[in-house]
Amino acid sequence: MTTTGGVKQDAAPPPAGMARRAAADLLAWAALPGRPPRRPAASARMLPASRVAAALALAAAAIGGAMFVLDAWAFGAQKRLPIAVIGAFNEITDFGRSGWFLWPIGILLVALAFAAAATPGRMVHLKITSLVVRLEFVFAAIAVPGLAVTIVKRLIGRVRPSALGPFAYVPFSWRPDYAGMPSGHATTAFAAAVAIGAVWPRARPLLWLYAVVIALSRVIIAAHYPSDVIAGAFVGGFAALIIRNHFAARRLGFAVARAGAVHRLPGPSWRRIASVAARLRARGS
Repeated sequence: MTTTGGVKQDAAPPPAGMARRAAADLLAWAALPGRPPRRPAASARMLPASRVAAALALAAAAIGGAMFVLDAWAFGAQKRLPIAVIGAFNEITDFGRSGWFLWPIGILLVALAFAAAATPGRMVHLKITSLVVRLEFVFAAIAVPGLAVTIVKRLIGRVRPSALGPFAYVPFSWRPDYAGMPSGHATTAFAAAVAIGAVWPRARPLLWLYAVVIALSRVIIAAHYPSDVIAGAFVGGFAALIIRNHFAARRLGFAVARAGAVHRLPGPSWRRIASVAARLRARGS
């Protein structure tokens, strides 16, 4: 037993014990999305077949229209852009890589596992778990469609913008220059915009601006046709909504109303997060 600021605290567990607790917490958190849904009937109404069909029809029309109307024009227009503009967007486009989101989230999850292991108390663990659930959702909403697109785009084998034109395909090719559709950067950007916006609604305007700029950058640097980024935007955004609904059916960060609408559950406030951080600093001093 130690005393910090006049408050008695339990002694910190030894490093080996803390590592075991942290590993156990990580495994328990990873298992949360796999638990059975709380209300299967309500979760089934979140994505009615009519809405899914309408969304797929709209996406197909937008992608097909872009292929016939925009793709060849955009490739020609890109060649007339100033070199400075292309260079600037070549720097910007790297911020559409999923690693900018996944690595920080993964490191933060590990850090939170050690924080939970080092800080006893049920309330502290509940606060940490509440934050972890939201981080897991964002991680899954970005990682799952990103991984799927990485595979699918190589099976489709669409040739990236070139003199061959927008209708050149080499299916089942694993070469990067035959991996045009869908755009992986656009998938990541729109998945992040939808997922992070679902957790922190106030950030939505900035997130949508980010997603549009990343998608535009892929066309400006001639890495993709407009139809490629439209396809990526649809896949990323729609996949993030499906994963949000998966979490909502299990009351993990979100919940399902009787009519099937999904709403965000109250999360840990910055004040509560700061209080947990203060406790950790007190234990370390």
